[in-house]
Amino acid sequence: MTTLYLVGTPIGNLGDITFRAIETLRKVDVIACEDTRVTRKLCNHYEIQTPLKSYHEHNKEQQTAYLIEQLQSGLDVALVSDAGLPLISDPGYELVVEARHQNINVVTVPGPNAGLTALMASGLPSFTYTFLGFLPRKEKEKIDVLQLRMYQDSTLILYESPHRVTDTLKAIAKVEPQRRVSIGRELTKKFEQLMTLPVTQMLETIQNGDIPMKGEFVILIEGASPITNHTWFEDLTVKDHVNHYIENDKVKPKQAIKTVASDRGMKTGEVYNIYHDID
Repeated sequence: MTTLYLVGTPIGNLGDITFRAIETLRKVDVIACEDTRVTRKLCNHYEIQTPLKSYHEHNKEQQTAYLIEQLQSGLDVALVSDAGLPLISDPGYELVVEARHQNINVVTVPGPNAGLTALMASGLPSFTYTFLGFLPRKEKEKIDVLQLRMYQDSTLILYESPHRVTDTLKAIAKVEPQRRVSIGRELTKKFEQLMTLPVTQMLETIQNGDIPMKGEFVILIEGASPITNHTWFEDLTVKDHVNHYIENDKVKPKQAIKTVASDRGMKTGEVYNIYHDID
């Protein structure tokens, strides 16, 4: 049966490829890859002679149709990314969907993943985690996502380009300045760095030049419990709420009633009637 193979490749250290991945890349009829120059280096290192076919974000519509035709003609195809796992913040989703739609066999050949590699050594909770990939570029949209995600009791895994790392850390700091984050840079390579600090200290570390803004980056954000909308007076009756202001703030009942109405989004007259037992 003709097969589309999804093959994991090293994220930096060429020694991290599996025997099965090498065997698969050798036996298929064509390798679809993001950048033929990058994949050719890997193929040359392991003496893989299989032809390469470009498949990236800007040609995926046209190339998806072409690769499906090749698969339907009886050829086996392997899809790889420049580093790590195809489809994980990399092209390939449309190809897999169409292959499955055409009843083409799809097989995964697992391999390294930068996000999980960083998580394992970060010291942040690894029991529950959420992969977000790349955040939006605009600050407001970025902060909107972070405000939603940073309070879900789950470590967040992000990918970021070197020239946007600082902006992303600043956005995290605006949501919560003492939240712990980890930065992984050039993972599995010679100059690998992995550091975990409160986000404000991480920004200072970058400003001091201790983390060069070069290479591939993973950012991890420690999770936190959800923010509840529970208000302090929620368990008080309206009467007790009014009496609280009278007794603690030393205000007259009229002022206390107005404050309670504002707190609860009620009309002043409604609070007045409840407080004075007026039906």
